[in-house]
Amino acid sequence: MKIARRTFAFLIGALIVVFSASAQQSYPTRPIRLIVPFPPGGGNDFVGRLVAQKLGERLGQQIVVDNRAGASGVIGTEIGARATPDGYTLLLGFVGPLALRPNLEKVPYDPVRDFTAASLIASSYHILVVHPSIPVRSVKDLIAFARARPGQLNYASSGTGANFHLIAELFKSAAGIDIVHVPYKGAAAAALAVVTGEAHMMFSSTTAVLPHIRTKRLTALAVTSPARSPLAPEVPTLVESGVRGVELGSWYAIVAPAATPREIVARLNAELVSLASVPEYRQQLEKLAFEPLTSKPEQFAGFVKGELDKWGKVIRAAGIKPE
Repeated sequence: MKIARRTFAFLIGALIVVFSASAQQSYPTRPIRLIVPFPPGGGNDFVGRLVAQKLGERLGQQIVVDNRAGASGVIGTEIGARATPDGYTLLLGFVGPLALRPNLEKVPYDPVRDFTAASLIASSYHILVVHPSIPVRSVKDLIAFARARPGQLNYASSGTGANFHLIAELFKSAAGIDIVHVPYKGAAAAALAVVTGEAHMMFSSTTAVLPHIRTKRLTALAVTSPARSPLAPEVPTLVESGVRGVELGSWYAIVAPAATPREIVARLNAELVSLASVPEYRQQLEKLAFEPLTSKPEQFAGFVKGELDKWGKVIRAAGIKPE
């Protein structure tokens, strides 16, 4: 009897191994949905569509981008967390809904336990722009102008609690100025508000506002990166401009619901890591002001825990609260 049980257990184990290997080799057999938890036109959408195209080519199946905006990325991220864990719904994981919002309010998912990551894919820094009607041409000018008009200048963001909101609040605190937050539904809408003069300034992804900078519809004052951006080398860093403590960027990842089979996650990871070494792909990311990144699936939980802790300290130190 014991031998029969052992034989049965061995056969079951062997079948699981065979099935897992088969699943990895056959996946995917139909199109994949990639949820981007923000509207079209912003940094998330840019990087999400590029990765969807290139990863889809490598997998031999179309990856369809599904923009599910709302609540600074929380709505789309919850949809990703609750999706069937079969590898056919992926999520563009982003620092905002995974590390910022959970420090501001209770979110309907656990950013660590509810996801498994195929890989980190990119990081980026941001740029401070103002409407040309504001008579400033440097961060020093802006600070002096704002201090002389407390509460009269406003700044747009992609939503309350979003990364651009928090970065602007850090800047406000570091510069000692009083400026008013005006949230919009996404980075593209916020940028349009500044272009039209409805809002005075904002922190944005470089790619979203660079065309407006080139056509003089926006004035660029500084970047948040440690060094100047190759896309706009004429724009100084905030540190060069005399403001420290705002050298913060954003990160992006391809993630799946936590119970997604490890073999499928491993396949996605292998393709993303391989893709990151392709010069054409790297150049395309860099042209969009993103730095290519990769990681192992098992590293993601620890990475997110570290980001939650880091941003929690930043938010508490700046006294930032949800509006």
